[in-house]
Amino acid sequence: MVAEVGRYALTPVMTTSKGMEYSVHTCPRQYKSDLEAIFPGVRVMDLLIIPTCQNSEVDLVRTGEVIEEEKDRLLEIFVDFAKQVCELLISQGHWADYLDPASGLPMIHKDTNTVYSEVDALSTLLHYTCQNAGCCKVILHPKWGSSVYPATLFAKAPLEVVLEAINKVDEQTSKPATRIP
Repeated sequence: MVAEVGRYALTPVMTTSKGMEYSVHTCPRQYKSDLEAIFPGVRVMDLLIIPTCQNSEVDLVRTGEVIEEEKDRLLEIFVDFAKQVCELLISQGHWADYLDPASGLPMIHKDTNTVYSEVDALSTLLHYTCQNAGCCKVILHPKWGSSVYPATLFAKAPLEVVLEAINKVDEQTSKPATRIP
């Protein structure tokens, strides 16, 4: 099943071998000033936004030790994936970054304290609904509800190059580790 994608979508929602959903989007005009504040000096109108979603084993709206452990597990998977994708793109001469989902701040270009809203982006880019949960807005994935962990990468590279980088990292991380005797 392919999720509905908005007018900014360059790809449908796709899935890595580990079950992480992702899609690639152009920068909506209404995000221009926010993204310029998050990434000072970067021309954002040709910036690609790559939102990802992972299915959580528990409802992440709840609180407690199990929830925090699950968030840490999903964070580790995302950071490992995003770091490798960005490193590959940067090694090819392109600009790339990813956000710390817990803080909403960039992980590579850290010269800002402006926060990116994963919930607002998924609502705009993929038309996912959101709900209020206390003082926070929570995204509702069309299949997983609030058992979802969203996180975003950004790149200034041709679409084909971004997709090649994602596929290469996915292939590398899906292979079983080999033990050296």
